[in-house]
Amino acid sequence: MDESFDIHEISDNGFPVLAMRGEIDLASAPQLREALTRMNPNETSLVVLDLSEVTFLDSTGLGVLMGALKRARAAGGDIRLVINRPNLLKVFEITGLTTLFSLFESRSEACT
Repeated sequence: MDESFDIHEISDNGFPVLAMRGEIDLASAPQLREALTRMNPNETSLVVLDLSEVTFLDSTGLGVLMGALKRARAAGGDIRLVINRPNLLKVFEITGLTTLFSLFESRSEACT
């Protein structure tokens, strides 16, 4: 199984979306950080991160997501996460991040 990391910037219902596939870990976190930095919070008040095809997320990836959320909220924006895999949801539950992030089961729910 190919677990390489891919990220695509798309638009869904007028919302900017970063759709990811594969593993978010120490090796791929810089690529995610760069993509999130390109999403200028002054231009975009809400960004949707579609993690529905992410198979693994480590603490480095969580750190990148937390940093992005902090920057977005400081600029008056927010980040919504699409998570439909039980193993990823469990990571957010264990770390208590379900209280900080807005979580959705599908991109259509997140982009309304």
